[in-house]
Amino acid sequence: MNATERTLARLPAHLRRYVVSQDYASYTPRDQAVWRHILGQLRSHLATKAHPVYIEGLEATGIGVDRIPSMDEMNERLARLGWGAVSVRGFIPPAVFTELQSLGVLAIAADIRTHEHIQYTPAPDIIHESAGHAPIIANTRYAEYLKRCGLVGFKSISTIEDEAVFQAIRHLSIVKEDPTATPAEIQHAEARLQAANQSRRYVSESTRASRLYWWTAEYGLIGSLDAPRIYGAGLLSSIGEAQHCLTSEVKKVPLSTACADTEYDITRMQPQLFVARDFEHLFEVLEAFESTLAWKRGGDYGLQEAIRARTVNHLVLADGRELTARVVEALPGAQPVAEGLSTALVRLEGPVMLSRGGHSDSKPWPGLALVAFGEGQLPERGDFRVELASGLTLQGFAVGGGEVLNLRGTLAGQPIELPNVAQLFLSTGLPSVAGGPADPGAWDHWFGELNAFTEGEGESLARARKASALHPSLAALYREVRTLRESKSFDSKRLEQLSRATTAFPEEWLLRQEVDELRAPRA
Repeated sequence: MNATERTLARLPAHLRRYVVSQDYASYTPRDQAVWRHILGQLRSHLATKAHPVYIEGLEATGIGVDRIPSMDEMNERLARLGWGAVSVRGFIPPAVFTELQSLGVLAIAADIRTHEHIQYTPAPDIIHESAGHAPIIANTRYAEYLKRCGLVGFKSISTIEDEAVFQAIRHLSIVKEDPTATPAEIQHAEARLQAANQSRRYVSESTRASRLYWWTAEYGLIGSLDAPRIYGAGLLSSIGEAQHCLTSEVKKVPLSTACADTEYDITRMQPQLFVARDFEHLFEVLEAFESTLAWKRGGDYGLQEAIRARTVNHLVLADGRELTARVVEALPGAQPVAEGLSTALVRLEGPVMLSRGGHSDSKPWPGLALVAFGEGQLPERGDFRVELASGLTLQGFAVGGGEVLNLRGTLAGQPIELPNVAQLFLSTGLPSVAGGPADPGAWDHWFGELNAFTEGEGESLARARKASALHPSLAALYREVRTLRESKSFDSKRLEQLSRATTAFPEEWLLRQEVDELRAPRA
């Protein structure tokens, strides 16, 4: 078992299905030239501009200048740091990305940007993910921050509109990287993203968490305001951004939780960046932000966040049981049940999955479920009547396993409408309400489906079209130059012929640069 296989083996099944083969042989000589150009430029520029760990981190994680790294090479090196990496196809769902990161696994897009987008691409690519994120995790404290940041993002509650925005961003990135895309297709994709953004009813926890991640792990600076250094992967992997970010044109402000409320535009250079004092400062801000989330606050706040999100999330009850479902209603009681909790009864829309400690071993309940809050006890079987301090009274017949029949109830003496058949739970409190299923693997087992997204169909098609769009004669020139470089054969006569041949492709400055490098005198 090689290093990559060992990384895959430690992933749960629901994450493994987003992993694709890197397919190293599919990288063209032109792709390799793009890598060489960008890494050469970045390494030279960042030697004195990036956090000191960056250059040593390139070596520590198996990332060289001359060729695109293989996943096996990276995993051999990353394993020594307690991390791993897997290939994915372009954008993956935020919950998948953050869960992988919380497990110490980098999701590295297998694709590489085109020659036309060499300065910057909003789409995930191997340059951004490997040369940007991987080197800095050589610093163990920062590596721990990335894991913790992944966990916070994973636990944050997202909305149905967040999903629409994600799908629109993914679609736009595919279209823009596809050389066969028409102007009309690009315009439609841009309009779709605009409409998705306009559909947002409010700024979700997940969006705020992604902003914090963006302004730190992606576009973060570190050190003093007067002379900061770069550590964010988005800056470390973009020639244009790396050169621009330290100029006086970019406003530098101290890092704070305000970054979670600061929007960003991925299509342009950032006019303002946040500067962390040091890596410990990242933890201070993350912990302050984390304390505002439903995951940490629970109670009424958590319930309201889950209700307005209209997505599947999970409640953690006082005894540790977890209920995964869509929260649809919370009825207030006559008096508080616990600190931060005045809700008497919560309605959950099925399917409802019961788990404990993040593990479920039973089939989800297909119907409605109710959670009543307060001191009380339900019999396992038979008739019951429960009166709670919140003013809620429930009675019915317990079948067993939490299922109840002929359920009736009143709240503050007034009858309330209840389902005749339901799952009923009692809890003295609600310490947490967190995003997504408590057991993602079990939820995926019952309700997940392989589709074009997880197989990366759109990205795969775009990648194939990029390769086929290259003129055969141009592809042959890149291939020969790559062969000469790897064989260290510097035939001056042949190089002169290649130099003349490049004039047939006036837009191919990268090819001319490759040839000129080989023709340059050597010490």
